Amino acid sequence: MFDWWRRWQREKILETPFPDAWRRIIAENVGYTRYLDAAEMKYLEELVQVFVEEKTFVGCGGLEVDDEVRVTIAANACVLLLGLNHDLYRGVQSILVYPSTVVPPEREIGVFDTGGRVVGPQPAIVGQAHLRGPVILVWDAVEHGSRHPTLGHNVVYHEFAHKLDMLDDEIDGTPPLRGGDEYDRWSRVCGEVYFELQRRVRAGQKTFLDPYGATSEAEFFAVATEFFFEKPVQLHREHPDLYDVLKAYYRQDPLERLQR
Repeated sequence: MFDWWRRWQREKILETPFPDAWRRIIAENVGYTRYLDAAEMKYLEELVQVFVEEKTFVGCGGLEVDDEVRVTIAANACVLLLGLNHDLYRGVQSILVYPSTVVPPEREIGVFDTGGRVVGPQPAIVGQAHLRGPVILVWDAVEHGSRHPTLGHNVVYHEFAHKLDMLDDEIDGTPPLRGGDEYDRWSRVCGEVYFELQRRVRAGQKTFLDPYGATSEAEFFAVATEFFFEKPVQLHREHPDLYDVLKAYYRQDPLERLQR
């Protein structure tokens, strides 16, 4: 019954024509869309309409959330869904948007802390995704990454890849896959690249993937997602097996789009 109601609501949302003003925002702010064909662009617009209607955007730190903020974030987030199920962001209810880099408040020592933990100022962030909680984004980082789709740094891709990872209530760098063989290949390929990245980072060697991906398996998946969409030629050349498992998961081929 709930699924039927949700489908009906979305059909009603899509009865409204996609606003021309939103189309102009995407054309100006979301550089990746220049690689999409007409059918992909039409589907992206449908995803954006539903996303903007269903999610709550909250301006923080004095930021006023307007259509530019909503549509830019929605379009980037929905690029990841072009080959996936529409409902994969069902766990995202709220998106908190700050104007610029934000430093989380200092964490207080909890009742169950037993000592030995250093609690001090938290590092500045441009984005965070919380398990069963909101996504936090910094608008100037969103805008910069969105307008320059070949940098390999897109905070919306990064944080919403975390949300895909969290669909099984685990933050382990492995989103829900489609069977044992896919899990086996994912574990083997991603494990090899991840541990090699860690080894090179520890040795102080130059890496193709962002060294931040060596922090944890979860960060590795988020970083790999950014590079998959933004540097597909280089990723396919440097790590062809990793490119292939991401292609199979996302059911998209950014390299083919680029060549097209």
